[in-house]
Amino acid sequence: MSDKSKVQFTDREALFYHQTQRPGKIEIIASKPMATQRDLSLAYSPGVAVPVQAIADDPATAYDYTAKGNLVAVISNGTAILGMGNLGALASKPVMEGKAVLFKRFADVDSIDIELASEDTDALIEAIAMMEPSFGGINLEDIKAPECFIIEQTLRERMNIPVMHDDQHGTAIIAAAGLINACLITGRKLDEIKVVVNGAGASALACTSLIKSMGVKHENVLVCDTKGVIYPGRERVDQFKSAHAVSTDKRTLTEALVGADVVLGLSAKGAITPEMVKSMAPEPIIFAMANPDPEITPPDAKAVRPDAIVATGRSDYPNQVNNVLGFPFIFRGALDVRATAINEEMKIAAATAIAELAREQVHEDVAAAYGGETQQFGRDYIIPAPFDPRLMEVVPMAVAKAAMDSGVAQKPIEDFEAYRDQLKARLNPTTSVLTRVYEQLKANPKRVIFAEADNEVVLRAAIQYRDFGYGEPILVGRTQTILDRMADLGVPNPESFHIENSMVSEHVQPMVEMLYDRLQRRGFLKRDVQRMCNTDRNIFASGLLKLGVGDAMVTGMTRPFAQSMKEVRRVLDPAEGELPCGIHMMVGKNHTVFMADTTINERPTAEELVVIAKETAAVARKLGHEPRVAFLSYSTFGNPAGKWLDATREAIQLLDQQQVDFEYEGEMAPDAALNPKIMELYPFCRLSAPANVLVMPGLQSANISAKLLKEIGGTTSIGPMLLGMEKPVQIVPMTAIAPDVLTLAALAAAGITG
Repeated sequence: MSDKSKVQFTDREALFYHQTQRPGKIEIIASKPMATQRDLSLAYSPGVAVPVQAIADDPATAYDYTAKGNLVAVISNGTAILGMGNLGALASKPVMEGKAVLFKRFADVDSIDIELASEDTDALIEAIAMMEPSFGGINLEDIKAPECFIIEQTLRERMNIPVMHDDQHGTAIIAAAGLINACLITGRKLDEIKVVVNGAGASALACTSLIKSMGVKHENVLVCDTKGVIYPGRERVDQFKSAHAVSTDKRTLTEALVGADVVLGLSAKGAITPEMVKSMAPEPIIFAMANPDPEITPPDAKAVRPDAIVATGRSDYPNQVNNVLGFPFIFRGALDVRATAINEEMKIAAATAIAELAREQVHEDVAAAYGGETQQFGRDYIIPAPFDPRLMEVVPMAVAKAAMDSGVAQKPIEDFEAYRDQLKARLNPTTSVLTRVYEQLKANPKRVIFAEADNEVVLRAAIQYRDFGYGEPILVGRTQTILDRMADLGVPNPESFHIENSMVSEHVQPMVEMLYDRLQRRGFLKRDVQRMCNTDRNIFASGLLKLGVGDAMVTGMTRPFAQSMKEVRRVLDPAEGELPCGIHMMVGKNHTVFMADTTINERPTAEELVVIAKETAAVARKLGHEPRVAFLSYSTFGNPAGKWLDATREAIQLLDQQQVDFEYEGEMAPDAALNPKIMELYPFCRLSAPANVLVMPGLQSANISAKLLKEIGGTTSIGPMLLGMEKPVQIVPMTAIAPDVLTLAALAAAGITG
């Protein structure tokens, strides 16, 4: 793959992302009610005195009455920021906030970033050690070597909670997992391989220590820094490097690599040349992990050694060594057993679990993220994809077991099957699937028509769509207006974008012929059609979609939904056997609910309710959920009685005759559909768990409910999403911001909504 596969963005876009709505990437949200005086009395004085005394009497109860047990501090002094060097504690804050977000996103671990303005090792140790009462774990980040070794080791000895410097061990664990599998594929044993480690910083030395703990022999590992091979007696070698010194007559990286089985690169771009790779043993294993550019690219390595297995830190090459495969799940397992440390046994368990996961049949959701391309264990798949949903199960379980077996677990897990279920429930599948939607588009880019591209919000979304590698945006609007707006946004080479101006487009005439043939018996003259194609952006954009100029379309920012839909329907038909309808997706921390129809059908018939249910259930399944459909009403199974229940009851009867592949029930009030305690009152209910697809009885209740939940419900609302059209088209709310437009454009392009 080329550099074009990398996610690209302008400096202004990156700053805008961090600044828009509210500065930064994290916020604190209360987990208990705070609405009444009684709530406040329980939360603070005098009610708080009770858990205070309980913790004073038994410190272990802090895990029962506070957030300590799920709280990790991400700590840095900014001396080694993302390869950018020593830029100071304050400059490291965006990175530490980002790390905190990853903890939450991937493993539901709450995290707070802490930046300490000191380069004094002793001062840092004292400051961090004093934080033990506040946190369940400490993640050290972006602290330069050799200080990071001293800080981590001292804190591990002093503190009774897990402490891990992820720059060291995160990379080491994922690299070790890949090495296990690369050796398996090439028929090697760990205790026989000859390894060269190029680089002697924190990550490199951690990788070296871990692979030795896993069985690689000390004398078979040569570590090289910028001055060459580290050997006994070499001058100016600190204690951390000298621990890996090996007696050898080899002095340079070039000499060290002759006949080597493995090279672990943790140094700099271009440090490994094709000639060096050519000199390695048969089927060489090359981990070129320098970021953002590897020591040698996979194409260059394989050009001279087609038999090589190559891994990098890049997402646009196979076998990405990505820390996010490790640290969230390692801390998850450590926290769940209240481990007093993250020891070598837990790291090895994590690496082994990750390696074993890569050897299992690849999850269909992961395959979908590659545009349907099947990923199977082999030379180009020795490390799982970061968005494999099974990581949340296998890695924490392995780490927890290792903590228990090694004696550092204070709260052993008694039922691991129940623990597996708890881990699954911690994350909302929708969040992972949305990630996979974007990955799918990068693997199989699509053309999306942005019908209102002279609107700044739409234009931002379109620019991001291309910059993030999802495909080609087709910008509809006046050419100079769009170019001027892109210049204002600091977009380089705005002329490289595909702009469709309806006043001069070559597609207008075939569009007029197509649309006139469609509308001539509906009261439209040809000049009417010509004028619509020239002046109405929705007509023109829909026409482009109909003619195949684009793969999907997004509009809605400048006109109400009903008006935009009317214009789209003049050009596009419903899909065969489908019914146009709109759904809102309400995304919570660990649940998603789909509501339909919230935009189009005012009083759907029983037959229409059935179609709406099927279409919405299909979207739910594409987004990772097993559909459980509830047909909502003010009545629950006839109580109270009423005269507006016939359509809902008939819809259930129709579904009974069709043998659909999802659960359904109705008529039900919302609480009966969503509250497990109320569901218990109806043992005959066919839903195995609370509903996640809510089919509303009419547009009035549906639209009101969706908008109320969006404004006051405390969940993220995505939509309305338009279903049932012959071509993928989405109509965004007029209040949408650029990420909303981008999300709906991606869902349409990826085929989730059509």
